[in-house]
Amino acid sequence: MRMTDVIAKKRDGHELTREEIYGLVKGYTDGSIPDYQMSAWAMAVYFQGMTPRETADLTMAMVESGDQLDLSEIPGIKVDKHSTGGVGDKITLVVAPLVASAGIPVAKMSGRGLGFSGGTIDKLESFAGFQVELSQADFFKQVRDIGVAVIGQTGNLAPADKKLYALRDVTATVEAVPLIASSIMSKKIAAGADAILLDVKVGKGAFMKTLDEAETLARAMVAIGEQVGRRTVAVISDMNQPLGYAVGNALEVREAIETLAGKGPEDLTELALTIGAHMLVLGQAQADFTAAYELLREHLTNGKALAKLAELVGAQGGSTEAVENPSLLPQASHQIEVKCSQEGYISGIDAERIGHASVVLGAGRLTKGAPIDYAVGIVLSKKVGSKVVSGNTLAVIHANDLELAETARQEVEAAFSIAAESVQTQPLIRKII
Repeated sequence: MRMTDVIAKKRDGHELTREEIYGLVKGYTDGSIPDYQMSAWAMAVYFQGMTPRETADLTMAMVESGDQLDLSEIPGIKVDKHSTGGVGDKITLVVAPLVASAGIPVAKMSGRGLGFSGGTIDKLESFAGFQVELSQADFFKQVRDIGVAVIGQTGNLAPADKKLYALRDVTATVEAVPLIASSIMSKKIAAGADAILLDVKVGKGAFMKTLDEAETLARAMVAIGEQVGRRTVAVISDMNQPLGYAVGNALEVREAIETLAGKGPEDLTELALTIGAHMLVLGQAQADFTAAYELLREHLTNGKALAKLAELVGAQGGSTEAVENPSLLPQASHQIEVKCSQEGYISGIDAERIGHASVVLGAGRLTKGAPIDYAVGIVLSKKVGSKVVSGNTLAVIHANDLELAETARQEVEAAFSIAAESVQTQPLIRKII
């Protein structure tokens, strides 16, 4: 196979064979295909796209480039969940114990945050002593014993994807939908999932800014799942404003605890129940979405979901006392209120600006491996549609550095838009694919 022929074939809009796709992934992974040829191919894909079969072949070629986790020794259908990332997105903290409390095994590997998209692993480390690294044997044993484990990504999963993503990042080809879809799905499949639930965010605080873009990505990922024999559902959810009220690691953990106790924000609760119910159906624990939804709602009020979080935290060495008493979680030294200066209705809360403000405070990281401050962040006091008058608190900044707090305060203030008339809010769940 000559790489120049493969590049030209895709440049001219033709479909590549399975052998050609596997050949280019193998060659790029082992170094026999140089960066400049792979970047030319990626740009050809950006303009010409890929068929569902091509995208599935690319996904599996990347899966087979490294380790593959075999979860077969864990009983039941293993359903993985992935979010494309957003501001205040603490859904895994709620959904993992919630779904596990209803009998679906959750063997989840999660990442750390980069930029304003917080990582589940960072949030869980807000519990003193929580261990994010387990051996494979201990990981499997914990899921068998209590039904849930959430650890950092381990092993050499989809190394071809890691290498290709780094190249796309510097060649303006990140936005190519087949490459995004295969990147996400290759890691989920390599992690051993039998079925996959995708939470695709759309809006100002998401990677996909429009519903059309989000739907295109969702359909591409669901098609990959179907092609490779994994039942897959995508939930497209709104990210024009932060999810829930809290943004920041320990602050989001506290809100997740409230939600698991049946006292969480309406939007966070609705999304968690929707995602969880689809996971129960995918895992064949319930045949009907409505019945699954109601069962999980019951687990939020009868203590089963919160008890499962305590089991998860305790099993991985974390402080279970903090589940019972969230005031034991890290707390910032200063709380600064951001006040409203006019009367009207909240017409918009720019999720991206709120996310950037949290990074300024130290809740996120701009470079891999940078330290984060678990205690800092932002807690909204109002959401889109709320009526306000001058002097109302829009948000509270939790900070350990007053200079950074002032920079964040200006960013948070600018994130709020206020209109004279009330506005119609977008539905949280935009579409199910």
